[in-house]
Amino acid sequence: MTKSIETDILIIGAGPVGLFTVFEAGLLGLKCHLVDNLDKIGGQCIELYPEKPIYDIPGVPNQTGKEHIDSLLKQIEPFDYEVHLNQRVDKIEESGDYWIAETTDGISFKTLNIFIAAGAGSFEPRKFPVKECEKFEGSSLFYSIKDKTIFKDKSVVIFGGGDSALDWAIELSKSSKVTLIHRRDEFRGAQSSVDKVKELQKNNKLEIFTKYSIKDVKGNGKLESVEIKDDDGNSKLISADYVLGFFGLIMQLGPILDWGLNIDKKTIPVNTETFETNKQGIFAIGDICTYPGKLKLILSGFHEGALAARGCFKYARPDEKLRFEFTTTSKAVQNRLGLKND
Repeated sequence: MTKSIETDILIIGAGPVGLFTVFEAGLLGLKCHLVDNLDKIGGQCIELYPEKPIYDIPGVPNQTGKEHIDSLLKQIEPFDYEVHLNQRVDKIEESGDYWIAETTDGISFKTLNIFIAAGAGSFEPRKFPVKECEKFEGSSLFYSIKDKTIFKDKSVVIFGGGDSALDWAIELSKSSKVTLIHRRDEFRGAQSSVDKVKELQKNNKLEIFTKYSIKDVKGNGKLESVEIKDDDGNSKLISADYVLGFFGLIMQLGPILDWGLNIDKKTIPVNTETFETNKQGIFAIGDICTYPGKLKLILSGFHEGALAARGCFKYARPDEKLRFEFTTTSKAVQNRLGLKND
């Protein structure tokens, strides 16, 4: 059953630029809904570098990706917004003055303004190069973890050599039989995590096979085992209830390509006065937009989101005049921020 929601702005992407746009829109009294196909808020900051420092946020000399997202979530607390995760906007169509946007989870948004803040597109996991794996995807073979409790007391085979593979091998080894497989001899995650998995291996808490890759998965309706091979073609068969693959992510524009927008080398050209695209009411901000002199920086995305929020105001509130107001002096803005005025 389709769920219908009407909103001032639909933001595609819940990364830092999308979140800051909630703040800028909130200052103007506009409500936002955000959609992201990841299972958590934060975009690249959380998915790719949650513990790595960012040095070029104005006024913040040093902040990790996670700390940055936490700060933005704190900043937008005063505003009424909603985030819809684990789904993407699959289709948009015009309906009179409005846009109707439908997600893969069956939500239909009615809005006058769509902001595409999707980075370089949607994140998609790199998948196993073995066709047989497709039969088990979503049941016993996964590329991300939503509920770790399903692995308790089960045999879990993890492929990958980066931070995600190492971290989940460490975590799941507490309650599962874990086998960690990497195609190279050396892991590329944090050294502390590498040291930990080797310690767990030494204490027989998990098994490690390096210089091996997947050859096949076997099972009659239900996953039973994984066949792996080394560089010389030698094979091993490992019993498995679940298989996890952590090979990183690739960026895809996906359905955005079908929305009639001008596309230039996987980016969307915009008018830099409002960051509107060639379609009225559709704006592009952050890494996905392009214009002369464009810099792919978070701070640039913040600037773009601020101008786009003001640019869309004429559609969201056609009978109101937009006045520029400073947060330091405007009582109306401070009221929206939940501040008490003496």
